[in-house]
Amino acid sequence: MIHKFSINGINIVVDVYSGAVHMVDDIVYELLDYYMKMNKDAIIALFKNKYSEYQLEEAYNEIEELHENGLLYTDDPYQDYVDLWDKQSVVKALCLHVSHDCNLRCKYCFASTGSFQGDRLLMSGEVGKKAIDFVIKNSGKRRNIEIDFFGGEPLMNFDVVKEIVEYAKKEGAKAGKTFRFTITTNGLLLNEDIKNYINSNMSNVVLSLDGTKEVNDDMRIRINGRGCYDDIVPKFLDIAQSRGQDNYYVRGTFTRKNLNFAKDVLHLADLGFKQTSVEPVVAPDSEEYALKKEDLPILYSEYEKLAVEYLKRKKEQKGFNFFHFMIDLSQGPCVVKRLSGCGSGHEYLAVTPEGDIYPCHQFVGHQNFKMGNVFTDEFNTDIKQLFQKSNVYTKEKCKECWAKFYCSGGCPANAYQFNKDINEPYLLGCELEKKRIECALMIQAALAI
Repeated sequence: MIHKFSINGINIVVDVYSGAVHMVDDIVYELLDYYMKMNKDAIIALFKNKYSEYQLEEAYNEIEELHENGLLYTDDPYQDYVDLWDKQSVVKALCLHVSHDCNLRCKYCFASTGSFQGDRLLMSGEVGKKAIDFVIKNSGKRRNIEIDFFGGEPLMNFDVVKEIVEYAKKEGAKAGKTFRFTITTNGLLLNEDIKNYINSNMSNVVLSLDGTKEVNDDMRIRINGRGCYDDIVPKFLDIAQSRGQDNYYVRGTFTRKNLNFAKDVLHLADLGFKQTSVEPVVAPDSEEYALKKEDLPILYSEYEKLAVEYLKRKKEQKGFNFFHFMIDLSQGPCVVKRLSGCGSGHEYLAVTPEGDIYPCHQFVGHQNFKMGNVFTDEFNTDIKQLFQKSNVYTKEKCKECWAKFYCSGGCPANAYQFNKDINEPYLLGCELEKKRIECALMIQAALAI
């Protein structure tokens, strides 16, 4: 299987199963449509009025050589492997919901503005410590463990965050485990003491900001209806600088209200942020801000426009990192990750303020996905097996998709939200992911020239 596309005047061909990515000229690009359907003489006859015989011979031979060397039209090496799939996972990461409450009321919030469809609660230190005990016990021989502090707004319960961090370090040392911490915040409660603690203890920090003041303050509002842009931008710039412009992300969301989202990404870069991620909203069609299928041509154009400007700035030494354009063609994910994705439900779990365990933060509140509780030995292995066995070959729509080894089958939470089946992908998200991958590959190709 191959996939070919052209962006920014660059023709690119992806050989899906070998992982090879080729830049080709216009003749090769055209001939590829016929190489597996017609013989050499027929192809040359078809194009003889457009190209010279010498050009056609040269192009055909180039394709043939790549094919013979296993770099084009390669067979699927993974199907037999998947048929014997018997992966046994250990827990590598927890998302700790230290706060089911928030000081913002973002209109698109999947977590019901922090409550996750339940009561507004804060995690106790006792629950947090039990969660650390749980992950140590269930991490097997895994040495490195990730802990994400999430909400709601985690800074509303920052004393407990610190209590959990110190406990994890102490217990991790006893068990031969190393903990890495990440925290996500809307920034309203950031101050110098909190910043210093985060910088000393958190491997990464995610800063929530949607783009321009107009866009951000339309969606990310306080309880009294006021926006938050003016208060948080100076704090975010300060923490980004204090971390040497590394090990953080400014993470935003775009909606149908700002389909021209490229300007919001560039606005963040122009403010001085070097690490950005602006994601498409995932929301039911009933919401006025939800993205729709008819929006795709505009969104494709925005991604391509952003990719061209992104590349231009990189070449001018004025670049920034945009999460969806970062792709590693030399040392990408291992085979298991390419096939099965993020590990939610078996390697990555979420824990609520009450200690309940769910497959990930986006499943919290869906009682049919409750897997257990950190205070008991109960742990639903049926749900774990459901997620553990899910991969790009258990998803019918993924099997013939050229991008499956880049997206690993997409987000199971989004699949469930729209189709009530973690193996039935969210198709609008799939289309946007494919365009982002194309843009990322174009950037890599252009930088290699």
